[in-house]
Amino acid sequence: MTTAPSYANGVSDKPLIGETIGVVFDRTVARHGDRPGLTVRQQDIRWSYKELGERVQAFAAGLLALGLEPGDRVAIWSLNCAEWVITQFATAKAGLILVNINPAYRLSELEYALNKVGCRALITATAFKTSDYIGMVNTLAPELAASAPGKLNAAKLPKLETVIQIGGPKAPGTFAFDHVLRMGGAVQRARLSELGRSLQFDDSINIQFTSGTTGAPKGATLTHHNILNNGYFIGETMRYTDQDKVCIPVPLYHCFGMVIGNLACITHGSAMVFPGEGFDPLATLQTVAEERCTSLYGVPTMFIAELEHPEFGKFDLSSLRTGVMAGAPCPIEVMRRCVETMHLTEITIAYGMTETSPVSTQTAIGDPMEKQTSTVGRVHPHLEVKIVDGEGRIVPRGTSGELCTRGYSVMLGYWDDPERTAQAIDAGRWMHTGDLATMDADGYCNIVGRIKDLVIRGGENVYPREIEEFLYRHTKIQDVQVFGVPDERYGEELCAWIKIRAGESLTVEEVRAFCQGQIAHYKIPRHVRFVEDFPMTVTGKMQKFLMREKMVQELGLHAAATA
Repeated sequence: MTTAPSYANGVSDKPLIGETIGVVFDRTVARHGDRPGLTVRQQDIRWSYKELGERVQAFAAGLLALGLEPGDRVAIWSLNCAEWVITQFATAKAGLILVNINPAYRLSELEYALNKVGCRALITATAFKTSDYIGMVNTLAPELAASAPGKLNAAKLPKLETVIQIGGPKAPGTFAFDHVLRMGGAVQRARLSELGRSLQFDDSINIQFTSGTTGAPKGATLTHHNILNNGYFIGETMRYTDQDKVCIPVPLYHCFGMVIGNLACITHGSAMVFPGEGFDPLATLQTVAEERCTSLYGVPTMFIAELEHPEFGKFDLSSLRTGVMAGAPCPIEVMRRCVETMHLTEITIAYGMTETSPVSTQTAIGDPMEKQTSTVGRVHPHLEVKIVDGEGRIVPRGTSGELCTRGYSVMLGYWDDPERTAQAIDAGRWMHTGDLATMDADGYCNIVGRIKDLVIRGGENVYPREIEEFLYRHTKIQDVQVFGVPDERYGEELCAWIKIRAGESLTVEEVRAFCQGQIAHYKIPRHVRFVEDFPMTVTGKMQKFLMREKMVQELGLHAAATA
């Protein structure tokens, strides 16, 4: 008997949405205007869809009043807040391409991202904890302080003209976010109506940076069609209605927040509820209980932090029903605890990547517990997945190979990077994920490893090559290899093996100080070792698996490695 091939396509009686985000958002506002739209706990904001819609319309008109044109890139560099949500939908209505900047980015990463895609405007937070965002912008563009707002001419950021500041006190050379809300007039509002009719759903609308194996981050370019439909079918999988309230403690700069969160909500009239700027387990538990949320999102480490919080037992979480756990492999025991103690009887596991908008497979309500806990579900509606060997041939079910996805969700490509786009998307428009997977007889997929040299630290994808490229800049470092080691809290942590130049000396503290403020905190290696040489093959290829094994032994990480 021949084994079926590892191929599946998602059949659905629900059609794809053939409209833009702006059109769908306006329809939701008209249909569900009096329903809860956006709650942001730390800002004490509780807006109906009608109130949110008015602010989105005003900010979109304000962006046009600044002289921005459809197709222009507008970056946002901020943690979760109401202004982020307003910006997401306002840029979509104005035909502007929203560029998500990770709030953990520092100077070199910010400069690269803004220049790579040619951003004309930057919407930035003022500060958060130890992050002085305005200070970093001024470091990169010292010309800002002496510029009239909207007239920036910076040597290091040649395309950037306008800086819009969220919160205060207002810095010289910037527009206050609230001021832009008041800038649009009748002319701009008429233009928005016109754009609503002329914008196309295949237009680029979002650029999300994803770290690259060759160092520099890549700008995954996504359309209305990509992310709107993905959000819609995610919401359909969880059976969202206008009665649902979705607690979103995951970041908006990431697909998890802005697509699985916001777009799943607006396509169903569900409420978007944000417990804080960044993740805090106590604030999340409080928000679920106070707002009577029905759905909760997170990567496994977030759910673990909530379950293990000393005050967990004090909260009434009985309103919860469903949610999404994604971003890293989910421990079976954690899933069981979520179901039993958090009332998440209909929680789902999702799998995907930024380049696929993001979700390709998801478990469904009613799936057997075994499938819910040990797989990443089946292919999403209107998408195809296949698993192939090293030659690109489909393997039989139960055999591991590279997971590939095709369909409406696949990005247009990496911005201004045809070479790396061609490496990721083949001639048949299949997106090669770099993940090793198996497909069972029922079509459920399981991720069994990674082809790419990728480390997932607490839900953050980190490519060691990017960190290696950065550390090579240090004058005392001759050679460096970065890899992941098991970690009970984050799943994986980064380890750097460094070979110092002859005659030089270097300390762990110096290495960390070199990284501080230049690369995101989660990319700074937790473990640093100085070595004389590296294990290599006879052909000169680094054997990182041997380095990893040695560190597991040295650090006593056997338990974490087998968990």
